[in-house]
Amino acid sequence: MGKFINFYLGSGNKHVALLIVRVSVAGLMLAHGLPKLEMLFSGDALQFPAVFGLSAASSLTLAVFAEVACSVLILVGLGTRLAVIPLIITMLVAAFFVHGADPFAQKELAILYLLPYITLLFMGSGKYALDHLLQQKLSEAVYVRRLSME
Repeated sequence: MGKFINFYLGSGNKHVALLIVRVSVAGLMLAHGLPKLEMLFSGDALQFPAVFGLSAASSLTLAVFAEVACSVLILVGLGTRLAVIPLIITMLVAAFFVHGADPFAQKELAILYLLPYITLLFMGSGKYALDHLLQQKLSEAVYVRRLSME
């Protein structure tokens, strides 16, 4: 019972929490992005808002890039801090530009997605990600190279 009530966020817990946040938010966003990807390649007339002077096709392409490509990168933990930047921008545009005049209930989903993306921007992908694995391999290679030079 003591471990259940203990609120200390140890190193292992932090990495598991980041894994859960990363995988869940990426999976949920893919559910939003894949229909947009289908819409982009369907050839039908686009029903998507044109923002910042861009055409509907350009806006949709940028949204698909963020919601599909960047979500896949976040899902596996590759370049997570860079991959969340387009998603943060997309959610800010959705909440405050596309739904700017709408009631809060229309903005709420974009804001709810925005929060874990900001968290991942500051915290990174955690230990259970390709970023961490690649960093370890790079560190080992540098260490071996230094040893061979001595």
